[in-house]
Amino acid sequence: MQMSTLSTSRKAHADSRLPQILDHAARLFRTKGFEATSVRDIARAVGMLPGSLYCHFATKEELLAAVYIKGVEQISKAVQTVIDRHSDPWSRLEAACVAHLESILHDDDYAQVVIRVRPTDVPVANQSLIDLRNRYEALFVALIKALPLPRGTDRQALRLMLMGALNWSQTWYRPDGKFNPRAIAHKFIALLRQGQEVKA
Repeated sequence: MQMSTLSTSRKAHADSRLPQILDHAARLFRTKGFEATSVRDIARAVGMLPGSLYCHFATKEELLAAVYIKGVEQISKAVQTVIDRHSDPWSRLEAACVAHLESILHDDDYAQVVIRVRPTDVPVANQSLIDLRNRYEALFVALIKALPLPRGTDRQALRLMLMGALNWSQTWYRPDGKFNPRAIAHKFIALLRQGQEVKA
């Protein structure tokens, strides 16, 4: 009975370190890059031995995937929350763009890892990271599918162009600049609508 209680206590303590591990890993992956960050770096930041870190994640790639999952979940939740408030297809898409921009332009380590670390940068985890991104981008696939566009419009190309523009914004955006995320999203959607929307 005593052994069981001790084991449960150790497991609870180990689980309580998981948020710290993910937070520090996200920060290091963002600032140093995945390749330049070692398991020892992460363990040192958390204040634990490298061997203890392996009790949570067998490889650094598994840890990256966990950081990705949390980052994608955060952005997905933000987008889903705002689009549920609208019924008009264009309003839903614009709201999604605002939420996406606010997520990636905010000083958040998880979101920055999702944007900055490309699946091809980590061949071992390539497919799992692609799958995570695809699940998120499925939200935008549905939003663009619902738009009243002329017959023959290449909706996939439209989505790729929009997502590329949204994600590239983190390279030029300045918090003290002329446009905030809401204004940027509004301009992007206005440009898409020009010549695209079906005329009544």
